[in-house]
Amino acid sequence: MTMWVFAYGSLVWNPGFEPVQRVLATLPGYHRSFCMRSVHHRGTDDNPGLVLALDALEGAHCRGVGLAVHEEEENRVLDYLRERELISSAYIERSLHIDLNDGRRVEAVTYVVDPEHVQYCGGLDLEEQARIIAQAVGGRGPNTEYLYNTTAHLIELGISDRELDWLVQRVRHLSA
Repeated sequence: MTMWVFAYGSLVWNPGFEPVQRVLATLPGYHRSFCMRSVHHRGTDDNPGLVLALDALEGAHCRGVGLAVHEEEENRVLDYLRERELISSAYIERSLHIDLNDGRRVEAVTYVVDPEHVQYCGGLDLEEQARIIAQAVGGRGPNTEYLYNTTAHLIELGISDRELDWLVQRVRHLSA
């Protein structure tokens, strides 16, 4: 059985491994949202940024990419993803069903936000998100770079996200 990973944010453009297959996919019951404060990768303790997370929401769905892992790479990839995604325990690793665009339904390693974690900040309005993203910088670079790269790669894949599109325009204006 092939190990799959669901990518919805930076894993879309920077998975950290070479997948065997990349297939557009949908995850039911969650939506992509800048609902997690970043104190490591895109911000600091003193000046947190925001990163995308999957927030549970009844009736929602998130379009992203299913990434199939080479069988001989599964343990290494899982170790790498855990080191990367579970750095502060704000994400929870889950095995969730995703619907691939080719008609298959597979289980995928998926990182969802823990709404009880101190870094969770669901419900921020878009203007506040834009202001935070426009000025935050962390260990992996500016928060703006994360927003721009993620949005550009989703657009390239034909995945539309109105909130991300609005944020890109607003953050560019604030950063000018």
